[in-house]
Amino acid sequence: MATAPAVNMESVVDRRYDFVLLFDVADGNPNGDPDAGNLPRLDPETMQGFVTDACLKRKIRNYVQVVKTTADGNEAGYGIYVQIQGVLNRLHQQAYNAREIKPEDAKDPDKVAQARHYMCQNFYDVRTFGAVMSTGVNCGQVRGPVQLTFSRSIDPIVPQEITVVRKAVTTEPEAAKQIEKHGHVTGTMGRKNIVPYALYRGHGFVSPQLAMDTGFTYADLKLLLESLLNMFEIDRSAAHGLMATRGLYVFEHESRLGNAPAHQLFELVRIEPRGPEQPARQFADYADRIRFDGKTPPGVAVYELPQQMTTMFGD
Repeated sequence: MATAPAVNMESVVDRRYDFVLLFDVADGNPNGDPDAGNLPRLDPETMQGFVTDACLKRKIRNYVQVVKTTADGNEAGYGIYVQIQGVLNRLHQQAYNAREIKPEDAKDPDKVAQARHYMCQNFYDVRTFGAVMSTGVNCGQVRGPVQLTFSRSIDPIVPQEITVVRKAVTTEPEAAKQIEKHGHVTGTMGRKNIVPYALYRGHGFVSPQLAMDTGFTYADLKLLLESLLNMFEIDRSAAHGLMATRGLYVFEHESRLGNAPAHQLFELVRIEPRGPEQPARQFADYADRIRFDGKTPPGVAVYELPQQMTTMFGD
């Protein structure tokens, strides 16, 4: 059984972490592809569905913004840089104003470093995921300590296109045309693309070397893991169907460089595919197919969240 590490929550992450994330979708579209009519994304060779890292980062950002926003605004240090309908250069200018940097200093490495530090200090997603902030008002570039992979479905998916009807029209001419043809307003036809059910698996990595550069702390790490556990709870929509995090396994290394390759640790979490002859329609269909070998290599502890969140971080 893993033991709680002796860490100061406000200190910068000083050891490597790798994690496996399991989540599912029922009767929804977890990540539509705009290049394919918003169909659920899939691998055309294997027909496995996938969800991009950018999609999950968006949900993490939204969760942090919700839990760290008060009536007086964002909690200090937990602003979100990439906001929906945001204008990034305005935030760059905010850094310049705070550090009293003039536009003509945009090519001064020391001044840019000051602006870069401000952005890491004040925006959670910058110090977590990194950002390219050299457009317009130059705040440099940040390589984030947290990286996510695409998530891939355990089994092939069969996207379905469902016809829906809105019993209203948009314009008067459209209404008049339908009345002339049918004697009444018939409405507007539409489409919804869904996955009946799929269990997805993704992976993530936390680099202590890059955490030192951005100031990513253990408090930030805990918030990240809480986001992965709860991000779907504030992301409900008819298009997304029913989505939920079903498993989060975190591997903690004793050292900064790590005590075992990530792929060896990920192989400890095994999920047996069901195959096309017995398609899944609920998580219970996979319950007896998930195998976790808790025998980790020396120097690596594993935590299954949320059950062991207190064990991982202490009280």
